[in-house]
Amino acid sequence: MKFLDEAKIFVKSGDGGAGCMSFRREKYVEFGGPNGGDGGRGGDVWVEAVAGLNTLIDFRYRQHFKAKRGQHGMGKDRTGASAPPIVIKVPAGTQVLADDKESLIADMTEVGERVLLAKGGDGGFGNAHFKSATNRAPRRADPGHPGEEFYVWLRLKLLADAGLLGLPNAGKSTFLAAVSRAKPKIADYPFTTLHPQLGVVGFRDREFVLADIPGLIEGAHEGTGLGDRFLGHLERCGVLLHLVDGGQEDVAGAYRTVRHELEAYAQGLSEKTEVVALNKVDLLTPEAREARRAALAEASGRPVLLCSGATGEGVDAILAELVPHLPPSRDEIREAARAAYQP
Repeated sequence: MKFLDEAKIFVKSGDGGAGCMSFRREKYVEFGGPNGGDGGRGGDVWVEAVAGLNTLIDFRYRQHFKAKRGQHGMGKDRTGASAPPIVIKVPAGTQVLADDKESLIADMTEVGERVLLAKGGDGGFGNAHFKSATNRAPRRADPGHPGEEFYVWLRLKLLADAGLLGLPNAGKSTFLAAVSRAKPKIADYPFTTLHPQLGVVGFRDREFVLADIPGLIEGAHEGTGLGDRFLGHLERCGVLLHLVDGGQEDVAGAYRTVRHELEAYAQGLSEKTEVVALNKVDLLTPEAREARRAALAEASGRPVLLCSGATGEGVDAILAELVPHLPPSRDEIREAARAAYQP
């Protein structure tokens, strides 16, 4: 299934049904009064986060969502039926933005969360509604109110606990494959990963989701390479694992390049907890390992771990460093709520 993390759709709620203008027509009722019923309400448009989806690919083939009109009112004081709502199903983690792509309408972070996007129009009044002591035979019936219609953008931000970042060909996909059952494409050339990948990592008694995004290059915030559009998938992560290719000479420059792109992107990514690791150390001599570790530690201002996704060296040490910074799991949230409950 192709990964798609952004889509533009058109939504329209249903128009209200028109009110009916009708009078009683029984043969032996001399002054039959008005009996036109009201129109039914138009259908609403809802958006709901559901389980089992991890892409917006369905919206490539369907971009228009229109609810039905409410039924018109009828004689004999019969009110028209309201139209059923339509529900747009999206993956958890989807943001709904206005047409300007900036105004946030809804942030769907929990499975089962529902938000009303467009409210259906109210039905019009029939002429029976306007009967009064002074107007016994009103000849007025209102049309239904129109529904709402507009374009919205859907933007998916993956719900991952930890995120991988680094330059292209830093070994992120190899690391993800080493610690999870994910099967990302792995090759010895830049931009092998074109779409975000997720893997479930089991370490000791904890499971968490690790996200791998396409590599960043200098100028990514200006659209160079694949740009920074995939950085949004790291905004919900509790901790970032920054992998630097140990096979290159200037490891400090590689680190600074990625950090500059994070700061230019903003959205709080540069303030997130970061674990720095020198990858592909199986290709280095002991002297080169220590020299490049020292250079990277000086550039990052933090301890640097050594690892190799290909051989598994140092992988457990990195996972042990990530776990304390992970957001609480659902089980932990449930236990905390149970402990705080006072009957």
